[in-house]
Amino acid sequence: MVDPEDRGGLVPTGLACGSSMDSLPCHMFTPLENPDAGRISAEISYCRCVPARDVITPYADLDALLTELLEHWQRILGENLVGAYVQGSFALGSGDRHSDCDWLVATRGSPTEAQATQLRALHAQIPTRDGHWCHDLEGSYAPVDELASVEHLGRKWLFNDHGQRSLERDDHCNRGYTRWILREHGIILAGPAPRSFMPVVPAQLLRRESRSEISTLLDDLASWVDIDTIAWGQRYAVVQACRSLYTVLTAKVASKQGALEWALRTLDRQWHPLLAQARDERAMGWDQHQPPSAGQADAARSFIRYVITRAHSFTGL
Repeated sequence: MVDPEDRGGLVPTGLACGSSMDSLPCHMFTPLENPDAGRISAEISYCRCVPARDVITPYADLDALLTELLEHWQRILGENLVGAYVQGSFALGSGDRHSDCDWLVATRGSPTEAQATQLRALHAQIPTRDGHWCHDLEGSYAPVDELASVEHLGRKWLFNDHGQRSLERDDHCNRGYTRWILREHGIILAGPAPRSFMPVVPAQLLRRESRSEISTLLDDLASWVDIDTIAWGQRYAVVQACRSLYTVLTAKVASKQGALEWALRTLDRQWHPLLAQARDERAMGWDQHQPPSAGQADAARSFIRYVITRAHSFTGL
C-alpha cells in the first residue's frame, strides 16, 4: 500500500545545478545523513543553478514563475543564497490548481536590510500581475543555521503569505510538519538537498504538535473563517482534522487529498459520507458567498470531536 504522503506518480525534476553535473537534476542526488547538521551552516557552499528543461510541477505557468523567482533570489541574495525549495502539497505530489505553491529559501544568516528591501519590492509586485499562480504563492526566508536544529522550531522568519504584497515575520513555515515535508520531500530548485543540513524531525515532536493542533482546531478556525456560512471552511476543517490525526498515528505528514483517502480507508464508516463530501467538493474552491449544505457544519464539528478523542487515546505519546 502506498503511503498518502508519497508522490503519487509525480516526479518533478527541478533545476539542474553545478558545473560538471549540469545534466543531472539536483534532487536526484541521495545525500549522506549528516549527524553534525547543526554545525554545517558555515560549510555549505552556494550552488549556482540554471533552468533545466525538465518540469518542476505539472503546470508550465507555475514552473515559469518559480524559475523567474529563482533568478530574482540569486540576484538579490547573491552568495547569501544557500538553496531554494518547493515544499507543501507540490512536494508531496498532490498539488493542483486549488493548492498554494509553498516555497522556502535557505539563507546564510538573515537577509540584510538592503536585501529585505529588494525582496519586499519583489513580493509587492508579483500579486499585481495577471495569472493564477501570482496570487497563490507563499513562503519564507529561513537562515540555514536555524533549519539545522529543531531547537529553533517556531522562530519567526520573513514570510510572504499567498496573495499578499508584504513580508512579515511569522512562524508559518517553521513548524514540525513543514520541516518534515521539506526534509523528506522538498523539491530542489537550487542548492544542496535539505537532508544534508536538516536533522530528522523527531516522531514524538510531530505527534505532539499535531495533537495540540487538533485540540484547538475549531477555535483557531473561528478566528478567521466561519464554517457555518462558508462551505470552504467546513471542508477545510474536515481535511485538517484528517491530516492531524494521520500525523498523530503515523508520525508522517500527508497531503490534504492523501489524508482524506487514508481516512476513508481507515476511520469508522459512519464518517465516510462526510469525508467523501469534503473530497468531492474540493474542486468548488473558495467562495465566501457559498454556505455549506444543511447539517454539514455540525457534522464537521462532530467529526473533529471524534478525531480529538482518537488522538488523545493514542498510546504512543
